[in-house]
Amino acid sequence: MKNITILGSTGSIGVNTLNVIDNLDQDYNIVGLSANTSANTILSQIKKYKPEVVAIADLNTAGFVKEQLKGYDITILPGRSGLLELSSRNDVDLLFNALVGSSGMEPTLCAIKSSVDVALSNKESLVMAGDIIESEKIKSGAKIFPVDSEHSAIWQCLAGEKIDQVEKIILTGSGGPFRNRDIDTLIDVKVSDALNHPNWEMGKKITIDSASMMNKGLEVIETKWLFGIDWDKIEIVIHPESIIHSMVEFKDKSVKAQMGVPDMKVPIQYALTYPDRKVAEWESLDLSKIGSLNFEPPSFKRFPCISLAYETLKKGGSYPAVLNVANEQAVYRFLNNEISFIDIPIIIEKACEKHEYIKQPSLEELIYIETWTINFVKSFEGKK
Repeated sequence: MKNITILGSTGSIGVNTLNVIDNLDQDYNIVGLSANTSANTILSQIKKYKPEVVAIADLNTAGFVKEQLKGYDITILPGRSGLLELSSRNDVDLLFNALVGSSGMEPTLCAIKSSVDVALSNKESLVMAGDIIESEKIKSGAKIFPVDSEHSAIWQCLAGEKIDQVEKIILTGSGGPFRNRDIDTLIDVKVSDALNHPNWEMGKKITIDSASMMNKGLEVIETKWLFGIDWDKIEIVIHPESIIHSMVEFKDKSVKAQMGVPDMKVPIQYALTYPDRKVAEWESLDLSKIGSLNFEPPSFKRFPCISLAYETLKKGGSYPAVLNVANEQAVYRFLNNEISFIDIPIIIEKACEKHEYIKQPSLEELIYIETWTINFVKSFEGKK
């Protein structure tokens, strides 16, 4: 029996995680779940999985859910403090962090400090606080199991290998919906255009990140912290079919690739069952049906967010945190039709330029940086 808490259980990754658990022979005891505003979804999950405790960030939703659960033996933890309390429990074997955005950073840190292993889908944790989390991992002995398909692929390729024999890591990306679109027309991109991903079904924020390819930029930074690889040994290649999820080249020029159909349930299951592999009912990869695989270098002119991510990783300190929060807030403004698609990298670059650099920010300083960056992005006047 493995005791598990799932943060963000009502989102796409959280729902897929529960679907994977439903299909595994190994027993999982769901100790905790968390949600933000999805009252009906969390209520149905509570009634099915019977967790001991549920954290609900939105106070109105928390009050509604608590009222609906009168007579149930369950603890409802409201607000941000409730999420952090749930994340700090040390009576679980694995915390699955499927939260979206910078709000997921502190819960990751809470779990690591409590010596709890983390299955990490939240990119922002390591992008913002990689140095702090790495330090706490060393102290507590907790481990991070990557859930993103790209980082899961690298993890699998490195199994049995020595990290000092790695020549480079190659992150693949589909190129999103604008891979071949005329660059001059990107100013006219509608929200519906950017949400039309060719291969993956994801939440809105990560789908916009895929359209701008900031998701690859964030993954470069995350790769550095997950595997201890310098920025100049991390490359990006566009692979439209999304069949090869990433590759590792070794010093002898041998290259390992992890392949599979574009289905997040595969990396989710690997993180849940590691170091074992369990029988799955998902679709198998049939290369004869695919026919061919294609690759091309990314255009930094088309996707300036990639170069911004590399620059902030090279500069280090507080730069990646500003990049992350500025991107997140700019994406939300774009989704609300307040700015244009091409304003996103402009906002990020200006926020990085204007912020007061901190060489080795503490958690308190990261929280301050987050607030400053949010206010900066709110004040930006876009081209709309």
